[in-house]
Amino acid sequence: MANKKLNRTSEHRKALLKNMLNSLIKYEQIKTTLPKAKFLKPQAEKIITLGKKDTLQTSKMLISKLQNTKSANKVKKTLSKRYEKRIGGYTRIIKAGFRYGDNAPMAIIELVDRDIEAKKIDKKKKDTVKETPKAEEKQQATA
Repeated sequence: MANKKLNRTSEHRKALLKNMLNSLIKYEQIKTTLPKAKFLKPQAEKIITLGKKDTLQTSKMLISKLQNTKSANKVKKTLSKRYEKRIGGYTRIIKAGFRYGDNAPMAIIELVDRDIEAKKIDKKKKDTVKETPKAEEKQQATA
């Protein structure tokens, strides 16, 4: 048995792996169940090791495995530079208790020496609300 089946068909398992790899590369830390994290770890290690070799063939392999050019570029440009001195062990799994609904064991899988700002990529920044001229007119009229 090469890996866990995770109670999914092979196509569903491949899609799950691809999506989790892309999320891990993008955010550098994700929260998932412990069996999924253990399933993801060796694959993520292989992707980063593949990105360290700078050839056309490895670039094509990264894009075919990830199906996302942004993730493949991040692996090649950012992560390969960050881990060039490290031989292996690019990820870590931290146990994170149990899920409320079904008591499934949860875990956080993250890249070692991760960029903390990467987790905030999609969150919108809260801007101070500027008062419109109409609102100012209403305030003056009431005063």
